[in-house]
Amino acid sequence: MNDVQTPDFTVDLASVATLAGSIREQIAKAVVGQNQTVEHLLIALLARGHVLLEGPPGTAKTFLAQCFAATLGLDFGRIQFTPDLMPGDILGSNLFNFQTSQFTLTHGPIFCDLLLADEINRTPPKTQAALLEAMQERRVTLDGTAHPLPPQFMVVATQNPIESQGVYPLPEAQLDRFLFKVDVHYPSFEEELRIVSRFGENRGAPSPADCGVEAVAGHAVIEAAARSVAQVTLAESVTDYVVRLVRATRESPDLASGASPRAAVLLAGAARARAALEGRDYVVPDDVKALAGSVLRHRLLLSPAAEIEGKQVEALVAQLVEQTEAPR
Repeated sequence: MNDVQTPDFTVDLASVATLAGSIREQIAKAVVGQNQTVEHLLIALLARGHVLLEGPPGTAKTFLAQCFAATLGLDFGRIQFTPDLMPGDILGSNLFNFQTSQFTLTHGPIFCDLLLADEINRTPPKTQAALLEAMQERRVTLDGTAHPLPPQFMVVATQNPIESQGVYPLPEAQLDRFLFKVDVHYPSFEEELRIVSRFGENRGAPSPADCGVEAVAGHAVIEAAARSVAQVTLAESVTDYVVRLVRATRESPDLASGASPRAAVLLAGAARARAALEGRDYVVPDDVKALAGSVLRHRLLLSPAAEIEGKQVEALVAQLVEQTEAPR
């Protein structure tokens, strides 16, 4: 599918499903497994959301983000978050040019299409907060002037759940900006065999180009595909189901804090994107059920009693999904 630079360029839902299949094929050239993570990245792309990947080191989180950007033909930026990172290192700043006696705007790495925020929980909250405006409004304000980011701007952040020293847990306001929180697990035995067989003789880290990953989309195609999600019908009964499910999180005695109306809006939008990826022009309850855990898990806080009892948020979400009656 070629990139067409025309403002009225459109993509139908059947083409969206075909494009998604091409993207999966390209990523599979470099990344073994991780099908669920790739699916969430595709949904977030169409729903204009951001993704937080949480998993142990060495599970290809960074490499997957690189391959995802490469196959989409997007401008890729990476920030390695460290304790000494400052907001200006992300956003950029106005620097005085002594030759011209004027201030010159220097763009930070956030000015890209797809930003990899690597190990985002290694930097203090002050620097983490530098991403809030960009993620919510897709713009950056420097010295009172707003600078727009590309409409495709997407943040893929990673964090390591194992370490507890030298890390700064993301505050709730920051977590709420992410559409999904995806748990990245170790590969299966068969997948790990394929990984070692494919990369065991390599010296150094592989790149998407080394693995033959090619761009199968472009800015115009991605924009048209995202607009096509508006063609997907969200029936009133499914909307009612989404709202009842989200409100149930606020009524559970095991949860000290439930999900906000923003979570309901994002869950509905993600369900529409999932339907579009499957070539459907309507949302079914299974779309909502499949994404509820990824949308809600990082927005819920366990009550003290539930923590003492060792309950898990994921299990509670699954229980609420089962208890909330879905439309037929």
